[in-house]
Amino acid sequence: MKKIGIIGAGNMGSGIAQKTAQEGLSVVMVDVKPEFVEKGLDSIRATLGEAVERKILRPEEVEKIMARIQATTDLAETKGCDLVIEAIFEDMDVKKDLFSTLDQVCGPETILATNTSSFSVDELARSTDRPDRFVGLHFFYHPAKNRLLEIIPGPMTSPETVSACRRFAQLTGKTDILVKDAPGFAVNRFFVPWLNEATRILEAGIANIPTIDKVAMETFGIGMGPFKLMNVTGIPIAKHSCESLAGKLGAFYAPSARLKAQFESGELWPLVGEVDDAALEEVADRLLGAVFCVATSLLEKGVTDMTDIDLGAKVGLRWRKGPFEVMNRVGIDTAYAQVATLLKDWPDLTVPVHLENQHKKGVPWDIRYVKYVQDGDLGRVVLSRPDAMNALNETVVKHLDEAFQEAASDHQTQAVILEGAGKAFVAGADIGFFVKCIREGRLDDNFKFTEYGQSVLNRIDESEKLVVAKMDGLAFGGGLELALSADVIVATSKAVMGFPETGIGIYPGLGGTQRTSRYIGKALAKYLIFTGRLIPAEVALSIGLVDYVFAPDEIENKIRSLIADGKMVPKKGRKDEELPPEFQKIKPLFADENIEAWLNGKYLDSEDALTARTAKIIAGKAPLALRFANQIIDAGYEMALSDGVRQELAHLNEIFSTADALTGLTSVGKGRPVFQGK
Repeated sequence: MKKIGIIGAGNMGSGIAQKTAQEGLSVVMVDVKPEFVEKGLDSIRATLGEAVERKILRPEEVEKIMARIQATTDLAETKGCDLVIEAIFEDMDVKKDLFSTLDQVCGPETILATNTSSFSVDELARSTDRPDRFVGLHFFYHPAKNRLLEIIPGPMTSPETVSACRRFAQLTGKTDILVKDAPGFAVNRFFVPWLNEATRILEAGIANIPTIDKVAMETFGIGMGPFKLMNVTGIPIAKHSCESLAGKLGAFYAPSARLKAQFESGELWPLVGEVDDAALEEVADRLLGAVFCVATSLLEKGVTDMTDIDLGAKVGLRWRKGPFEVMNRVGIDTAYAQVATLLKDWPDLTVPVHLENQHKKGVPWDIRYVKYVQDGDLGRVVLSRPDAMNALNETVVKHLDEAFQEAASDHQTQAVILEGAGKAFVAGADIGFFVKCIREGRLDDNFKFTEYGQSVLNRIDESEKLVVAKMDGLAFGGGLELALSADVIVATSKAVMGFPETGIGIYPGLGGTQRTSRYIGKALAKYLIFTGRLIPAEVALSIGLVDYVFAPDEIENKIRSLIADGKMVPKKGRKDEELPPEFQKIKPLFADENIEAWLNGKYLDSEDALTARTAKIIAGKAPLALRFANQIIDAGYEMALSDGVRQELAHLNEIFSTADALTGLTSVGKGRPVFQGK
């Protein structure tokens, strides 16, 4: 994936073009008239200009982004594209004509994609002679900012096409979910009825607009309620979306009389008025009932799974929790009652089978945050919590264990790939869990979590199958520890890794003190853990911490070819004389005889700039965490790995009992903590 065609320079098309170019890919943006093309370019310039004003981008970066976009009115310019995405207005005949033309213009290997939000992907694919290389790619507004991408294969879309589109999503920083070709796909299928139900509540006189918006904001954890949101995105879009779904799914999805009346008035929803506290519960029940009903019906139809439904809500709609997480929060019995009550007004509908069965079981939904996916002779263990940067908590580690054991026991796979969904491999452990354990006096729970996590990583380390960590994006703390438990780490050039623990009052607890020292030696392990320095993949490669580094658009093919050729072998290990000059200087500074001086701050006044700068960094870390880390590295270095890893448990309750641990853990995202050494 190097060159992408975008057909349509409107809001969606120009936004897709901008995001694609921002991520380093070449773009051909096409529209029918020069003025349309120029308007699209102006929109991109304006959005990028805002990024410059907010110090997100530099002017020279904007110049490079714009240089990657070729704007034209000539469809023939898409001939050499790897992927062409249609993003024009919703007219089936016009789209079919366009795809018929693109089918003739583009090379035989080009994948054609539609950004339709309402039409059948299969029907559009039939207007071409390449249904195997045709797919739905549904972006969400604003596509340069919203990270969600629904990938919708038609019945004839090949697995290779789906894989290529998932690589495109990864290259462009999108969080993708795989969805069946069904009306509304996944997210709009429950989001549009949520909007519509709000207007029905208003129509029934249950509550006014301010009350409904307030309830929605509090219940779903969002910044705008349905009425304000419709004012921003367009009431006509809401009405059209309801009509589109109703035409295929029935009257429940049809726009309410109140929504149609507001559309016909041409006015925005009036947002003024007093909140009626007496109506809050009924409004919440109605809104939740509508969402729960539709979300669980998606399972019945096999449109997608509950993990991706929740992910779509959190990433695409920016809800705090997805529908199934909310059902678990309110309780399955309550969720069932809310749906059953709502459907009393719809005698032709029944409670979806999956919700009915879950209600009978009386247990929460089992939402999987780590998935095992068989991909030919590769088994993929995918951490799928991108809204939280795939952070490790009790549930995620349990799911990781189960998914890995499934992969390891699958006789059809020769290697297991560990990877993270979204923009991170794994950005560490879930800090909130640690804080809660400290505040509630549950340090034993924290100990059990860490002990179990160590056992999971040990099983990965000791697996008879080849295990490859595919590291893209962030790999901090527990994420780097997970990667180090694999046989081979293959990173993209965008990967960044490090151990930030001593900067938040604790030390690495999932084997980081032991595996790191075994690969790069005690001196450099102590340097990385003491300083918390974050290093890019190329630097990690140069010191022996990772095995391979490839460009993001090459990594997948490189992994496959190395495994197929039997050449995927570990290359980690001490470089010694091959170390870059900076690390040749650092290594002797962290020899055993110098450690006490570092811990006591004796190098703060060093005349050597590197030494003084490093000492200043270490002086900002938690003193007790530094001493424990040093002690654990030394104690475990000569032991068997499994025994060395257990050294991290020996002082776990002690470090988490310190005031510095609570200070550091609660400082995350708020600024640099000040440690007291106690």
